[in-house]
Amino acid sequence: MTRVVVAGAGAIGSLLAGHLAQVAEVTVLTRREAHARALVEGGLRVSGRSELTSRVAATADPGALPDDAGLAILATKGTDLEPLATALQGRLPGATVMTIQNGLGAEEIVAAHGDWPLLSAVTFMSGTRHGDAHVEYVLDTATWIGPYRGTSEADARAAAELIRSSGLKAEAFGDLRPAQWSKLIFNATVNGVAALTELPHDFHFAETDRLSDLGHLVRDLVDEGKAVARASGVELHDDPWEMNVLATQRGNRHFPSMLEDVEARRPTELELINGSLVREARRRGVQVPLQTALYRLVKAKEASYS
Repeated sequence: MTRVVVAGAGAIGSLLAGHLAQVAEVTVLTRREAHARALVEGGLRVSGRSELTSRVAATADPGALPDDAGLAILATKGTDLEPLATALQGRLPGATVMTIQNGLGAEEIVAAHGDWPLLSAVTFMSGTRHGDAHVEYVLDTATWIGPYRGTSEADARAAAELIRSSGLKAEAFGDLRPAQWSKLIFNATVNGVAALTELPHDFHFAETDRLSDLGHLVRDLVDEGKAVARASGVELHDDPWEMNVLATQRGNRHFPSMLEDVEARRPTELELINGSLVREARRRGVQVPLQTALYRLVKAKEASYS
């Protein structure tokens, strides 16, 4: 049976670990020993769109991870990726490592700490943690996977197939950038606006009937992102505006991660998401005044509580 390490046990890591444990031997790397004990003693429960309880191994010690893991999924937030990659340096010698962070640049961070073959991924699924050993599966959309360093499209397909066999949705690409940029523009816009307004991602983000409607701003922010993608030579896989509209029509009150971070008064993933988009715009000579303002305002929001 395939041996998988899932590093990070937030909502995404827990969803991946809980499902993959149905078809693989899974070890979860947590930040806290008490979290690891809870997973080992009681199993990992997934509710919502799936109903299951999985047995997993778990540890807070990177040195206790299995040397024979074939796949390691780094499912921490972008703000925790650098210390995680540092802790994994010299470990997981036989593993292909897959990043799954929002934004751009996660692969470069990990690549600097080891010579693992790397896959790059972004995910649209979402969940809500109700405790160390219970996660609710909320949004059942796909994880997109592509090769990055020392891997091929076949490796991406193999990882996607493993994830699909566990009951989650996944799709492989020969080049992840079109899909990654679609998610980047969507995320930079929706996360940033949610962090500032404290609105969940709901119907307000797609309304454009009245002059005061928020959807006008959301669409203009998306258009700026599209201009950066064009200047970077990226043909988008999906239209981020249509992604936004579709998500608001699903009827879920989704709380974007940056909104959750702001409400908890903790650092956001601003730099990998909004910061990467604004910096790329500057490199390409593209004017993005709205995205720049959004980036600076969320940065100021963080400063207000840090």
